[in-house]
Amino acid sequence: MELKVSTLAERPEMYDQVAGMADTWPEFIRHDLVNDAHYGRIATELPEYVLFAEDERGEVVAHAYSVPFALADEGRGELPARGWDEVMVWAFADKRRGTRPDTVSAISIVVAPHAQGGGLSGRLLSAMRDNARAHGFDEVVAPVRPSAKHLEPRTAMEEYAFRTRGDGLPHDPWLRVHVRAGARIEAVAPASMTVAASLDEWRAWTGLPFDEEGEIEVPGALVPVHCAPRRGYAVYVEPNVWVRHAL
Repeated sequence: MELKVSTLAERPEMYDQVAGMADTWPEFIRHDLVNDAHYGRIATELPEYVLFAEDERGEVVAHAYSVPFALADEGRGELPARGWDEVMVWAFADKRRGTRPDTVSAISIVVAPHAQGGGLSGRLLSAMRDNARAHGFDEVVAPVRPSAKHLEPRTAMEEYAFRTRGDGLPHDPWLRVHVRAGARIEAVAPASMTVAASLDEWRAWTGLPFDEEGEIEVPGALVPVHCAPRRGYAVYVEPNVWVRHAL
């Protein structure tokens, strides 16, 4: 597929097409509170860190969001255990305070459903790395959501993340794309995203009854959701995997 890759800073008129592109995220993951508060701000406040790919017809078929932040700032230094949520909060706190960033974090790379399977995610990852380098950064980090982990929701992420094939590459396809691009797997972020909601909300999102106490396996979830019917709520705490790309 012939692609044209641009940033929203270069092509602001494409905002609606980028923001409105179809995706395959599980519905429940959209209700992480940090996602609600900050994800939409990236395209409007940090458009130079939003890349998108158009096909030959000018249709947006993939996009990649990232954020700059100060990893070396006081009280930080280590990639956070709260992964995706924490790095998003850090990025916008740094922007508000005028703190100079030293690192770029990937936030998402999304391929439109009809364009999946053609290697676009790897091409957008490469473009994200190039974009960070062009802005003067020498490292990109990513709280990776392993693409096949949902098939093994009861396997500990600490085991899954470091599992390899016979050729030494990661077992997981999305982690494998990162490692092939030059990344190294750093650590597990055990509480990267959190979704806490009423049982009625979980029922609406998943179509499941959510009427039994304990761990509920939900399609698309990387780990089981903890259901507490007597208290009327369920909580999902998603682990991700930190990877580091030296540029």
